Amino acid sequence: MATTEAILVDITKCIGCRSCEQACKQIHGFPMDTEAKLSPTALTVIEERGDRFTRRMCMHCQDPACASACLVGALKKTSAGPVTYDGAKCIGCRYCLVACPFSVPRYEWTKLAPYVKKCDMCAGRLANGQQPACVEACPVQASIAGNREDILQEAQRRIVNNSKYVNHIYGSDEAGGTSIFFISDVPFEKLGFAAAPKQPLPMLTASALGEGPTVILLGGAVLGGLNWITRRRAEVALAEARENSTQERG
Repeated sequence: MATTEAILVDITKCIGCRSCEQACKQIHGFPMDTEAKLSPTALTVIEERGDRFTRRMCMHCQDPACASACLVGALKKTSAGPVTYDGAKCIGCRYCLVACPFSVPRYEWTKLAPYVKKCDMCAGRLANGQQPACVEACPVQASIAGNREDILQEAQRRIVNNSKYVNHIYGSDEAGGTSIFFISDVPFEKLGFAAAPKQPLPMLTASALGEGPTVILLGGAVLGGLNWITRRRAEVALAEARENSTQERG
């Protein structure tokens, strides 16, 4: 059975150096500009909240609403912990953007052939026995990674042994539990953290869909089909533009 990995972010240790941001951008080949908010080219960011620095990234829910909302299985929770995205399956419906209780996924609105963008917890690196790039780059170990149960125990140990911490591990039960945990000496609501429901979001959506009329499901299928056609048209237009550009240069 695969080991389920997790990341712990200790807000009291973060010095705001943004090494995690830069490492993430480098590994994905994104422009190295500093960005204040999550974007298609900033999958993790440091936000300043008074004199504290907080990270934003995909929370990699145990039972992810984004995967539940995806009509074609482009998003999935892996046994190793990350929630991954397969652009080849995506039809561009963007339901995942609406479903996420943490408002994380971003969409490449300005591209002719857009994709959803979000942190994948460096799933490829984890599969090779490496740490996520953001964790490896942190010079003060404000972020650490490891087996989910071990990481949870470490978070609990720090809280029990030091009264400065708020007695809550953010991510332990938000949205039914995640693979990203935060501990802090400032209440999370004062740091802008989302007040996510305690139960997994798919339980709520499944219940709602179960009570809904069949026409809603049919409408979703039709909408998905229309989105796929629109996407294919955009891909063809992009390919034609590239071909014309090549011919003109020749």
